[in-house]
Amino acid sequence: MPSSVLQSIEPARLMRDIAEVARWTKLAGTQTERESLRYFEAELKACGFRTEVVLHDAYISLPGAARLTVEEHDVPAITHSFSRPSPLGGLKAEVVHVARGHAADYAGQEVRGRIVLVDGIATPETSRIAGEHGAVGQIHISPHEQRYEMCISPVWGSPTLELRHELPSTVVVTVSASEGKKLRERVAAGTMQATLFAEVDTGWRKTPILVADMGGAGADEPFVMLSGHHDTWHYGVMDNGGANATMLEIARVFAPRRDQWRRGLRLCFWSGHSQGRYSGSAWYADAHWAELERRCVAHVNVDSTGGMNAVDLSETAAMSLLHGLAREAVEQHAGQAYIGKRRGRAGDDSFGGIGVPSMFGPVSEQPKGDTNGRRNLGWWWHTPEDLADKVDEANLVRDTRVVGHAVWRLLTDEILPISLAAELGDLRTQLQPVLSSPSAGGLAEPILVAVKALETFIADATSKLEAAGPEGIGALNGAIQTACRALVPVDYTAGDRFGHEPALPVPAWPTLEPLRRLSREVREADRPFLTVSATRARNRVLHALSGVEAAFRQALATAGQG
Repeated sequence: MPSSVLQSIEPARLMRDIAEVARWTKLAGTQTERESLRYFEAELKACGFRTEVVLHDAYISLPGAARLTVEEHDVPAITHSFSRPSPLGGLKAEVVHVARGHAADYAGQEVRGRIVLVDGIATPETSRIAGEHGAVGQIHISPHEQRYEMCISPVWGSPTLELRHELPSTVVVTVSASEGKKLRERVAAGTMQATLFAEVDTGWRKTPILVADMGGAGADEPFVMLSGHHDTWHYGVMDNGGANATMLEIARVFAPRRDQWRRGLRLCFWSGHSQGRYSGSAWYADAHWAELERRCVAHVNVDSTGGMNAVDLSETAAMSLLHGLAREAVEQHAGQAYIGKRRGRAGDDSFGGIGVPSMFGPVSEQPKGDTNGRRNLGWWWHTPEDLADKVDEANLVRDTRVVGHAVWRLLTDEILPISLAAELGDLRTQLQPVLSSPSAGGLAEPILVAVKALETFIADATSKLEAAGPEGIGALNGAIQTACRALVPVDYTAGDRFGHEPALPVPAWPTLEPLRRLSREVREADRPFLTVSATRARNRVLHALSGVEAAFRQALATAGQG
């Protein structure tokens, strides 16, 4: 059924939406962002959606003019969202080259009070490391002549008072590859002084979220959330106008078929993605926590669809729970073998603590090896060159069908297409290296035993509930949703369901990190302390697994199968 529905997608309408979004720059909290959002609000109303533009306070950082001076020579540069502004007269210091700016690259280097020269795009992680080593400024060398706009805050969403100190502490600029090469050569030849100039306007602003609903109006009716950011760097026609067009076209095609849905559909157009480190979706998760926990069955996030030459969909991201659905969508509509990858700590995936399973983000990428140094979204990504000519109509239609396939099944399948078996299988895989450890294996073994027993129990309970008719199917869907609330937080957070992990690399199943640390070679004096942490981690995971079992036992009792 999804394929026949998705044939109704109209390329001309998608490209009309692209032309509209290409009219506006869309920095978070600006008037032009609001003007652009009005178009999508009007179109969704015309489709029959209930719409609301929610204004909320967000901590937004808008980069301004920047340059650096070396021996009276001005070097063109840009600064970044959440860089510190330079002092009056600029920030002058000696420059030290630290390769790619990883922690190991600082070994033997004295950078306190100095400016570090870093090979590569500015990121939250490299900025954090520079600040921790006492640097006062950073010069990043782009891998290309394009200088990529970036948000370098590691704090997910608007910071709390307790996290405010985690914001970047240095002045940060980026130069082109050719200018960076000259700087590297000067530093290698001897001592070099540089002066950084950066204007950055950081503070609290009102930012908008466009929310559009159809169906699922009851207090407990489930809904699928389809989201993408609307704020952009410059005109941001591919990133993220393509995704906004994808979302709108899915709404247009699906709305007349409302009678086939089993769940409601909620579209969210976020602000604060580009200049607020996902402040819009993080605020929404906080403000609507109880409703999202009760009603949201899945989150389909969309980013940068339809890019010119974006031919690779093989590694489109999905949580293990939705990996099979992503594979089906990609293989049917892109004709590619699906490898997939773990949903990373990026995009507007602000709902892991709540326990909402999610998929996608960027859908298609450039061919392998054709990279801007961080993501394969095209050389124009995060630059003023992200204009309408960077969107390919055929690719946009293909990507919209991939996303639409997943959304349609989540809306209409009798049983939610969410695989608890895949999630538990992933947990077993993560446990394997720990089980062989003399120190941690004994703590990990009860988790493995519980996982195996739960897999068997869920399979048996699912068969009984499927055979019990509509009441059993309803109870089964409820159990799947409750199981997600238990498993996703231990898979994607360190255990806090109400906060947000930082925008930094996070390992798979971070709850297992104390067990992993104990399994590695550690000082004997540290082992008892690590054992305390590992024991608590074991208990947290076992508690989550027992919550899944309890959900299915309740479902069986509700359906008269207990």
